[in-house]
Amino acid sequence: MRKVKIREGADLANLFGPHDSHLRLIEHELGVQLSARGDEVTLEGQPDAVSQAERLLAELAQWTTGRYELQSEDVTRALQASKDDSEPLISPLTLGRSPVLTPKSTVSPKTPSQHAYLEAIQTHDLVIAIGPAGTGKTYLAMAMAVAALTQKTVSRIILARPAVEAGERLGFLPGDMFAKVHPYLRPLYDALYTMMDVERANRLVERGDIEIAPLAFMRGRTLNDAFVILDEAQNATAEQMKMFLTRLGFNAKAVVTGDITQVDLPPDRTSGLIHVTKILQGIEGIKFVSFHHRDVVRHQLVQDIIRAYDQHDAQATSSAHSSVRSAQHADGTHRKERLSSKHPEMKDS
Repeated sequence: MRKVKIREGADLANLFGPHDSHLRLIEHELGVQLSARGDEVTLEGQPDAVSQAERLLAELAQWTTGRYELQSEDVTRALQASKDDSEPLISPLTLGRSPVLTPKSTVSPKTPSQHAYLEAIQTHDLVIAIGPAGTGKTYLAMAMAVAALTQKTVSRIILARPAVEAGERLGFLPGDMFAKVHPYLRPLYDALYTMMDVERANRLVERGDIEIAPLAFMRGRTLNDAFVILDEAQNATAEQMKMFLTRLGFNAKAVVTGDITQVDLPPDRTSGLIHVTKILQGIEGIKFVSFHHRDVVRHQLVQDIIRAYDQHDAQATSSAHSSVRSAQHADGTHRKERLSSKHPEMKDS
């Protein structure tokens, strides 16, 4: 058992959460017992877990001294970071020094990777972001695009997606072309509407200041004075990716986002996102940013689900390699037996 006194100036109600919900979250994740009386917290559990909880409380208490309104997702993020020795806890106040201002909201990074992502977009003409769903790749890119349009550093935003995961075959869908592709572009509209009012966004779309279109519609164009986002890029073929990247014109910035673990292309087609990671590394002006399960800012279960899938895939790969080695060994043994039966003199060799 250990007793910890919370630093002076901390907002205890904010730190502990409504009905001590933040303390309960720490208890559940670290397997410790916490009880608060005034500015003193009693910690019980395994020594390592108690030390981790003590460090976490000290960090979160520091956050509340800056009048930051602590949320349960902040506690979850801090818990995840505290489990990863390679990633220090970083205050939202530190991350919030580079917020992105949009007409409807102020967007701030919530993880170090998100912070690095925004800096990369600011300093590079082409950023390629790879990582699992829920890490903010599209959301933050959209915020940067809307901010650039609002500040008139670009004259238009172009948002593209591979229209249909399995090769853009739209013929079987009812309606005109817009009706066919709209369901696949809906997530881009959803992200846009979180940055600005629906009416204003629709006016900009009607005027052509914001264009949301299937990737195939980019062919033959030159995209000048534009902020361009290619979303779900893992479902672009290598040929489509080359076509898209070579559309970039003067005073243009492009962000490519995708998750290489969720490729929906036919087996005989190469993902353009995987392809560019092999051929564009090291080119000046291009920045690759990687996201991981710890950067997921959705429900805690999303992190757990992604981690479980990663572990399953790793085990499946290991099992496949073991099966191949066993088959090769068995094949070698059978070959040797056949040779021995044909050439008895080889048995003793």
